[in-house]
Amino acid sequence: MQRLAQAPNITIAQLWVDMLRQEGIDATMQRYFISSAAGEVPPDQCLPELWVMRDEQLERAKLVLHDLRHIPQRRWLCAGCGEVVEGGFTQCWNCGVADPALSYNEN
Repeated sequence: MQRLAQAPNITIAQLWVDMLRQEGIDATMQRYFISSAAGEVPPDQCLPELWVMRDEQLERAKLVLHDLRHIPQRRWLCAGCGEVVEGGFTQCWNCGVADPALSYNEN
């Protein structure tokens, strides 16, 4: 079992653990309840941690986590309603039209 990373909060930590597990990596979150000790314990010691249960999965887990932390962000104009869509969204939040950059050329 090896520590992979600290997460900024429990919500992000659980999201990362879930994504790692979807990739077949046996991961767990530690320090779930220690945030209540903040102030008594240094703040950096109260952050939730991600741990990989099998040492041979650590390198792959690092790559998956890197990809999760660096999701490409874009800005595009919806062809359906003219709304500016920002972030990693692939559909317009307003009308549901797909990002035209992701459409496939069918021959």
